[in-house]
This record gives sequence, C-alpha cells and structure tokens, in this order.
Amino acid sequence: MWLVWGQSVVMESQQIETFSDWLAVEKGYSAHTVDGYRRDVREFFRFIKTRYGAAAVSPEKVRLFIASLYASNSSSTVARKLSALRTFFRYLYREGIITADPLIGVANPKAVRHIPVFLTVDEVFSLLEEPGEQDRFARRDVAIMELMYSSGMRVSEIVSRDMNHLDFETGMVRVSGKGKKERIIPFGTAAAEALNKYFPQRRELLAACAARGKRPDTAALFLNSRGGRITPRSVERMVKDYGCRAGITATVTPHALRHSFATHLLEMGADLRTVQELLGHVSLSTTQKYTHLNMDHLTRVYDQAHPLGNRQAGNK
Repeated sequence: MWLVWGQSVVMESQQIETFSDWLAVEKGYSAHTVDGYRRDVREFFRFIKTRYGAAAVSPEKVRLFIASLYASNSSSTVARKLSALRTFFRYLYREGIITADPLIGVANPKAVRHIPVFLTVDEVFSLLEEPGEQDRFARRDVAIMELMYSSGMRVSEIVSRDMNHLDFETGMVRVSGKGKKERIIPFGTAAAEALNKYFPQRRELLAACAARGKRPDTAALFLNSRGGRITPRSVERMVKDYGCRAGITATVTPHALRHSFATHLLEMGADLRTVQELLGHVSLSTTQKYTHLNMDHLTRVYDQAHPLGNRQAGNK
C-alpha cells in the first residue's frame, strides 16, 4: 500500500496497469510510449520505497526524486520522466483515487534547446540518388525516402501506411499520427514517380510469398523480402547505410529527413502553422524549434557571405 498525501492506494500493480490501459485505449498511445510511462512511474515508486518505505508521496519527495535523476540522465530525460508522473497523478486525481496532486507546484527542469539534425538540399539529393542496381530493393528504398522527404512523415507513420491510404489522383496520403490523430498531407510528383516504379517489385514480393505457401501482407504499402510489412528498424538501418555511402558527415536517420522537410519548407517561405499541420504537431511550440534552426542557418550564411560578416568587433 502506498500513501499519497494521507490516502491509501494500491499503486504498483492495479493502478499502474489501469493507468497503462487508459493511455492505450483513451489516449491512443503506442505500446512503446505506454511502456515508457509505465517504466518511469515504477521507477519513481521504487525510489520512494527504497528511501522512505510506505511513506506519503509529497511534492518534496518528488523534487528529491527529480534531483536524484540528474546524476545519470540528461535534462530532456528528466523532463520526460516528470511528464510521465504528471500524467499519472492527474489521472489518479480525475478518477477520484486521490484528492490532491503531489506534483502541483513542482517546476519542470529547464529545457536545453537542441538543434535538430537536418540535411542540406544537396545532401538529400545525394541520398536519394545513392540506391543503385547493386541494391536488391533500390526501387522500394527510393520510394520510402522520397515519400518521407516529400511528406515529413515519421518512420512509424511510413511503415504503417497501407495502399489505400494513398490517393494518386489528388496527390494526398492519409496519415494516422500520435494519439491516432488523422491528417491528410500532400506528396510530390517525385514521390509519386518513385512509388509507381516500386509497385511492380511489390507485386513480385506478394507473388513470391504466396508461392511459398505463406500469407503476404497485401494491405501494406512497403514490404520486406518475405512479403510482410517492413519494420521501423529496417528503415532506420537502410537510411543510415545509404547516408554513409553518400558520404554525408552527419548520421542520417528517418527523423533527419523529417527535420529536413520542415527546415527546407521554412527556408522557402512556408508559414509556421502550415508546417505544424503537415508535421502533425499538437503544439505550435514544438514546431517553433525549426524557426530557431532557420535563424541559425541564416546567421551562418550571413557570416560566410557578407563582406562584413566576419569582421572582428575591434576592426573598424
């Protein structure tokens, strides 16, 4: 039994599992996200049990837990764990399991701004041109990367696309993002051409799978060699390998292509709200990191190109 501000509640089993079910069913979170929340909440209660036994949970003990995390975690990880606890205790409060939220008054750690990794336009072109005849799934791989770069989809969204999510007549793709929130986003002619070149290979993979007496995934857009849906890990490995072969200095990831999509749109004059809608961000503040990135880029270009850009302060 755990005491939360004087109230007795069973936390580690019943309430945490009920909370996990609520995240999955009501909030529509992925299994990976639910596991992360469950793990963070359990870590907190292990800390309380080790330090205080069956003691009351209070804001002071939450702050001590947060302080203990800094010894081996980044500020972003600490913020994530605190967010999981906030969600958990707010859930308990709304359900009437507790009458006071112990995280009220506990401040979030100061966020460290990280500039997302993105590729230049030339690097993107080099990446897309890298798959060749020596690569068995070159047409599929080009189609995946073209679609990622032209739409800004997450890797999880790319691999979960079905054939019926694409509308070639309108050039739109239907995407179910985080929290199962659906959005309709355009994909360009380059992606459409790459997809059409890939489809004959897709049919071959389906036929080969059926010939082996297996049941292929006929709905999935992108298939693996066995006729099943390709996994995020496979896409991550594929993109990284092509990035290395293309001689790109930064480690190329699917998320780097997503960042590149957003950055290049802003550089070409797209407004922030449009980019927010395309990326599927709930909050505009999440998208605003790209404006910081864009300003950093503009400053570097100015310093390199303007005759006075690199002038030292003392040289007048």
